[in-house]
Amino acid sequence: MSQSLERGLAALTALAEGPQTLDGLAHRLGVHKTTAMRLLRTLESGRFVRREDAHRYRLGSAVFALAHQALDDLDVREVARPFLNGLGERSGHTVHLATLDEDQVVYIDKVDSIHPVRMYSRIGRRAPLHCTAVGKVLVADLLQQKRERLAHRISYPKLTPNTIDSPGRYLTELDRVRAQGYAVDRSEHEEFTHCIAAPVQNHRGEAVAAMSLSVPKVLLSLEDLLSWLPDLRRTAEHISRELGQRQS
Repeated sequence: MSQSLERGLAALTALAEGPQTLDGLAHRLGVHKTTAMRLLRTLESGRFVRREDAHRYRLGSAVFALAHQALDDLDVREVARPFLNGLGERSGHTVHLATLDEDQVVYIDKVDSIHPVRMYSRIGRRAPLHCTAVGKVLVADLLQQKRERLAHRISYPKLTPNTIDSPGRYLTELDRVRAQGYAVDRSEHEEFTHCIAAPVQNHRGEAVAAMSLSVPKVLLSLEDLLSWLPDLRRTAEHISRELGQRQS
């Protein structure tokens, strides 16, 4: 790495901690003030550094533009994959990653169960919003007006005796999901399975995906499945941090 580039990166790293004086930056970089000044003027010309006054500097708009672009370019599936694998290994059950696609969810990744009794699902498969845990999580994240429009637009086929069958019931369920931060499918999509799901958020705090743990009822009761909820939520939070989610 060239000396100038190395010093420039060191200066940006120092400024990431907060505004710095010229003297302070020169000391951090181990260079004379005139050298630090030349470096800062170069960074300032590219909007990587902004001068607050004659001797005080802070990060410029170009740094934030690059950071946001880098975060936008992250592939949620690629980032999430090792975490999905980890949860699959710990639990032994089916793990899904899904995203919202108009009025349905689409599964974009999957880790298979280790058990001989398995769910039928595949990457690329679509599913309804009203009766899947991943669907509930993703819709619950929408602004209230969008949630209400969507709830009154979609249909409510009764797939099992437990399936939500009206906009009113669905909106009540979404409020619950939004408040608690996770969703449960109580054998609403398929009568022989149940599922829990948590949101995966990006650097804007938006739920860009949902990850779930799904189990046939013959293998695990709903109560036992819910014991995996803390692990599921931690895993989703780890993925969210990798996608740039800010800590509250």
